[in-house]
Amino acid sequence: MSGLRRVPIDVWFEPIIILVIGIGYALWYRSASFTETERVALDWSNLQHTILQHIKLTVVATIIVVIVAIPLGIALTRPALTRFEPIAVNIANIGQAAPAVGLLVLFTFWLGTGFRTAVVGLVVYAILPILQNTIIGLRQVDRRTIEAAHGIGYSAARTLLLVELPLAVPVILNGVRTALVILVGTATLSTFIGAPSLGTLITTGVTLFLPKLLVSGAILVGLLALTIDWLGRLVEWVATPRGIS
Repeated sequence: MSGLRRVPIDVWFEPIIILVIGIGYALWYRSASFTETERVALDWSNLQHTILQHIKLTVVATIIVVIVAIPLGIALTRPALTRFEPIAVNIANIGQAAPAVGLLVLFTFWLGTGFRTAVVGLVVYAILPILQNTIIGLRQVDRRTIEAAHGIGYSAARTLLLVELPLAVPVILNGVRTALVILVGTATLSTFIGAPSLGTLITTGVTLFLPKLLVSGAILVGLLALTIDWLGRLVEWVATPRGIS
């Protein structure tokens, strides 16, 4: 029993919150009376498509951000490229500094409306947390550990793969989780540029003054963000080597 790892409170408590909110929403949904527009929008066949489109948008943007940000973060911690780190981080910071809606609208002038434009806007908006956490995670690896790896004959590439990255994984995954949660919330804005998402429920609710539709959209986005955050925490906990957590 002493060899078992203690499960952190944020790993087991968050699912309880998700379950309580989900059950509460389901009970409210069953007892509420909806207008025809609300009933059509919240019909499971339509709602399922909307949720899947939102998840697809988030997942595609996340995959692209991970493919770009992690290798870039690794490269910027290598001695030959470390001088470019401030430039790269400041450029990535532009995406976070700019309003998300403004960023998406600007990209429509270049790429037009639709899914592709929404993905590009989301990638630019969410690249900073992963890039920054990759750099921080690798920078905090003890230099003596790296020198010891070199001392036993490890090449620079092998040291990176077998020593630096495993020790930096918790910090990198924290950045990925943060980016995912940001993307789930920001993806709701894609509805303004013609990419379907749960934001469609929210904007329709506001435009037609349908509070139940607005509330449903907000709750579903919240539940999706909480679920992804919990899954990210779970992966982060599992992937963290013993002795670091």
